[in-house]
Amino acid sequence: MARKFFVGGNWKCNGTTQEVKKIVATLNEAQVPPPDVVEVVVSPPFVFLPLVKSLLRPDFQVAAQNCWVKNGGAYTGEVSAEMLVNLGIPWVILGHSERRLLLNESNEFVGDKVAYALAQGLKVTACVGETLEQRESGSTMDVVAAQTKAIADCGSNWANVVLAYEPVWAIGTGKVATPAQAQEVHFELRKWLHANTSPEVAVSTQIIYGGSVNGANCKELAAQPDVDGFLVGGASLKREFIDIIKSAEVKKSS
Repeated sequence: MARKFFVGGNWKCNGTTQEVKKIVATLNEAQVPPPDVVEVVVSPPFVFLPLVKSLLRPDFQVAAQNCWVKNGGAYTGEVSAEMLVNLGIPWVILGHSERRLLLNESNEFVGDKVAYALAQGLKVTACVGETLEQRESGSTMDVVAAQTKAIADCGSNWANVVLAYEPVWAIGTGKVATPAQAQEVHFELRKWLHANTSPEVAVSTQIIYGGSVNGANCKELAAQPDVDGFLVGGASLKREFIDIIKSAEVKKSS
């Protein structure tokens, strides 16, 4: 079964109104493969979500970078899944390594957040990945399997989940997992899904790579059989993001 290529742009905590308008204008003018070849979802900071949604071309979608684990209420500084649905935002990124590490979000907490967001009708890019210490100690698969299990244990509807493997040691560092390293983990993740969810889920779930992806390395990474796209950080703020979207053509021709 051919899985559609997926490219997410995580703008993180960056941008002014003018900068955001400029990024959107660049995306709107871009000549990229059609939606049946590549799904493009960009994630601006919360304050720019309505602006980006109103200006962005209709074949690109918008995601929030996070949402709360339950309905709204006395949770100062949080944004609920219901609010995102109300704004017409279809996607949310959950479990990003920066939130796991900087804000101490546990596997179980991330699993609960994914389950709640899915229950409200959002689609989720769920992130998993290991630190440099974990990779060097040989525990990469133990770590990503435990993170994935926490998502699976919450009874997640995998039809609306994109799994993003982001080796923490390769985020913002300029280091990139080699295509072989990325393929190895993606293959093992798919094997884990086959054994622990269902063969159908394993075959159909998009597993994307996130970790210093740029215009220079995207084609080689895209050529790997179990790499179904990218979650792009810094490069999603630049013109080279268009080259990364175009790397979907590698899959189409393979």
